[in-house]
Amino acid sequence: MQKFLPILRSRRERRLAKQRISSSRTRTALLGVGTVLSLLLAAFIILGAFAYADVTRDLPSVEILPRLLNPPDGLLLEPTRIYDRTGTQVLFTFALEAETSRRYIPVNEKIPQHIPNELVESVVAVADPQFWSHSGYSLQDINNPNSHQTIAQKLVGELILFNEPPSLRRAIRERILAAQITAQFGRTQIVEWYLNSAHFGNYAFGVEAASQLYFGKAAEQLTLAESAILAAASESPALNPLDAPQVALQRGREVLYILNGLGVASDEATELALAETPKIQSAPQTPPMPAPAFVNLVLSQLDSQLPRERMERGGLNIITTLDFDLQTQAACITEVYAARMAGLTESECASAGLIPSLPPAVTLGDSSASALILDPNNGQVLALVGETVQAEETPLVTAHQPGSSLDAFVYLTGFTRGLSPASLTWDIPSEGVIQNFDGKFHGPVRLRIALANDYQVPVETLKNQMGIENVTNIASSFGIDLNEQVSMLKLAGAYGVFGKQGIYFGQNIGDDFSPAVLLRVEGADHSVLLDWSLPEAKPVLTPALAYLMTHVLSDETARWLSLGRANPLEIGRPAGVKLGQTVDGLDAWVVGYTPAHVVVTWTGVHGESQTVTPRFPAVLWNALMQLASGNSPADGWSAPQGVSTITVCDPSGMLPTKECPSLVSEVFLDGSEPIQADNLYREFGINRETGLLATVFTPPELIENRVYMIVPETARDWALSAGLEIPPTSYDAIQSPPVNPTANITEPKLFAEVSEVVKIVGTASGDNFSYYRVQVGKGLNPTEWIQLGSDAIIPVENGVLAEWDTKGLSGLYAVQLLVVKSDQVVDTAVIQVTIQ
Repeated sequence: MQKFLPILRSRRERRLAKQRISSSRTRTALLGVGTVLSLLLAAFIILGAFAYADVTRDLPSVEILPRLLNPPDGLLLEPTRIYDRTGTQVLFTFALEAETSRRYIPVNEKIPQHIPNELVESVVAVADPQFWSHSGYSLQDINNPNSHQTIAQKLVGELILFNEPPSLRRAIRERILAAQITAQFGRTQIVEWYLNSAHFGNYAFGVEAASQLYFGKAAEQLTLAESAILAAASESPALNPLDAPQVALQRGREVLYILNGLGVASDEATELALAETPKIQSAPQTPPMPAPAFVNLVLSQLDSQLPRERMERGGLNIITTLDFDLQTQAACITEVYAARMAGLTESECASAGLIPSLPPAVTLGDSSASALILDPNNGQVLALVGETVQAEETPLVTAHQPGSSLDAFVYLTGFTRGLSPASLTWDIPSEGVIQNFDGKFHGPVRLRIALANDYQVPVETLKNQMGIENVTNIASSFGIDLNEQVSMLKLAGAYGVFGKQGIYFGQNIGDDFSPAVLLRVEGADHSVLLDWSLPEAKPVLTPALAYLMTHVLSDETARWLSLGRANPLEIGRPAGVKLGQTVDGLDAWVVGYTPAHVVVTWTGVHGESQTVTPRFPAVLWNALMQLASGNSPADGWSAPQGVSTITVCDPSGMLPTKECPSLVSEVFLDGSEPIQADNLYREFGINRETGLLATVFTPPELIENRVYMIVPETARDWALSAGLEIPPTSYDAIQSPPVNPTANITEPKLFAEVSEVVKIVGTASGDNFSYYRVQVGKGLNPTEWIQLGSDAIIPVENGVLAEWDTKGLSGLYAVQLLVVKSDQVVDTAVIQVTIQ
C-alpha cells in the first residue's frame, strides 16, 4: 500500500494543479467581463450625463409662469395690441370685444367670484383625466413633439417652450418642466393658471372672457351644460359656440356623458344638463379697423417670427411702421378716387383736392383700387390701402398680373450688357403677335423712349436678345419672380432700389428679403422680443446702373410722346415712374419714386366689357405722392462716379454727323460711350429733275443734296406705310461727256475692267495751266475722293497722268482728272471703271 501513496499523491497534485489553472482562467474571464461591463456602465453614465446636460441646457425657469399669469400684473392678462409707429394709436386688439385687460378668476370656492367646480372638472375630464393623481407629465406619445398629454405639459408647451421647434429634445424638456411646476406650485395652481389662459376661440383667453363672450355672464354663474361646452371648446377652439354652434352643443353633450362616466356628475345632474339648451350670445359688433390690409400684412410678417397662437395669447405690444395720419388720408383719397371712377357719391376727404381729373367720359363701375407708400431709405411701409371696392376699403391686398410694370428689368439687363438708354431699337411689325398698347408702331427709337412710353415691341425684341434666363436672374435679385403675379410690396421694394443707388433696404423675413411693416415687438413688461428699427441693407446693383434707370424713368419729356404735356406723372419734383398694364386690360399699375418715397397704385376691372389703362392709377399716384411729399425739398439724383454724359444723334445714339437732324444729351456707363459716327442718316446727291441718284456725269447744276434715313430691309414695309421718304435706288442715265482737248482721260476706256497697277493716260494742259490732280472714288457718285500722288505742275499731252495700284480693291470706281488754271477755272474729266 505504501508504494501506491506517491502515485496517488502525484495524481492528486496534478488534479489540484488543473483545478487551480481552471479557477485562475475563470477568475480572469470573470474579471474581463466585469471590466467590460464596468466600462459600458461608465460610458452609459457619461453619455447619459451628456444627454441630460444637453436636454437641460438653457432650460427656462418655471418662475416665468407667475409673472405671466398671476394678477394683477401678469403679462398675459393684457391682450396683444398692434400700434402705429408712434406706439399711441391702436390698430388692432386680439380680442373680439374691446378689452382693457383680462380678468383672472381663482379656483378657490371661498372667494365669491371663482371658477365653478363643474367647469374645473369638465376641463380636467377632457384635457387630463388623471390630472389629480400623476406627477404632471406622461411618457405616453413622447415621440410626438406636438402631443401634450397633461395640463401641466400644455402650460409648459404653450407658455414657456412655445418658441422652440418641435423635436424629441423639446418633448423631454417639456416633461421635465411639467414635473417641476407640479412639484413647486401644486395641481390646484396649475389648473387655475390653465383655466385663466386656455384659448376658447375668437381671441377669448381664460374662462371669464369665454363665459362673457359666448353666454353673456360671469364664469361663476355658468351651468354644468355651459361648462361642458366651454370644456369642449378649450380642446378645439375653432369649434366654438359662435363659429360652430351646433357642433359646440353636441360636443358639450359628449363631455357631459364623459363626466357622468367618470362619476364626476351624477345621473340626475347629467339629465338636467342634457335637457338644458344654453343660450348663446350673438357675435358682438366690432368697429372697423383703421388699416385692415396693413394689419393683415403685419400678421403675415409676424408669422415667420412668432407663433400665431403666442401673438393671440396676449401680453405683446406690436409697434408697426404705419404713419397713422398718412394712412388715414391715403385711405380717404383712394376711396374718393374709387368712387369717382365708379360714378358713385364720394365721401368727404380733406385731401381729395389733391386728386387730378380722371380721364373724361369713362366710368368703371366694376373696378377696385389699392395703394402703398414706402420709405425706401429704411424699407418701411408707411401706408397701405387694401383693395377698395365701391368706395370702401377691404382687408384684401392680393398680388396681380404685373403686365408691363416689370419691363424695366428687361432694359436693366440690357444696360448690364453694354447697351445704354441711347441704344437704337426698332419699333416695327414683326412675325410675332406683340402689339403696342396704342396700336401704333414708332419706328427707330432710343431705348429711353421705348421704356418711358411702355412700347411693347422693343421690349420683346430686347428680351429675346438678352435671353429670358438672364432677365429672370436680374429680376430675382430684386425679389421679383417674372413667372408669378406681383404684389405692391414687392414692386415698391424693387423700384426703391433704383432711387437708392442700387441698395435694397428691408428685412430678412423668413426666406425672403422684403420691405417691413414691423418696428419692434415688446412684452407688456417692455422687454423687446423683436427689433427691426434698424433696416438691413442689401446691395443689388451698382450706383451707376441705378442712375441710368432713374435717369430714364424720371425723364418727363420722354413720356410726352404717349402722355402729352402736363400729365399726372408730373408732380413738380423729380420722380422716376414706370407705367404698367396687361394685354387684356384688366390690370393697370403705376410705380414711382422720389428720393424719399415710393408710391405704388393699382387699379383693376372685373367686367368683361371693361378695360383700364395706366391713366387711371396715374391720377391716384399723383395725389398720394403729393400727399406723402408735402412741403419737403424737391430733391433729385446726382450722377455717381462711372457715368458720363455726351451728345449723340437721335435716335441712333451714335456720334453726331452733319446729316443728323436731332441731337440729344445721353448718359452712359464709363467705357460704353459710342465711338462710331451716326450711320442712320446719310446725304445723297439727287438729280432734282429726275429724282434719281446723281452720278459723276450728272450736270452739277442739277444735283441737289438730300438727307435720308437708311432703313434696314426688315423695316422697309413699315417705312413705306408710315410715309417715310426713302432714298432712290436707281441712278441717272449715264451719257458720255464731250471730250475736252485740254482735260481728258484716254486710258483706261470708259467702263473698262482693270486690275493690278493701272496707268492713267490722257491730257492735262492748255492755256493758263497751273497744275492737275488725279483722284479716285468708289461708286457712281462718290462722296469721298482719294488723290493719286501729288499735284503735278508739268502739263501732259497724251501721256501718263498717274499710276493707280488697285490691289485689294474691287467694284465700281470713278477716276477724275482736275486741271486747274491760273485764274482758278477748273476743267474736269471723269471715267468709270470696274476693278476685278
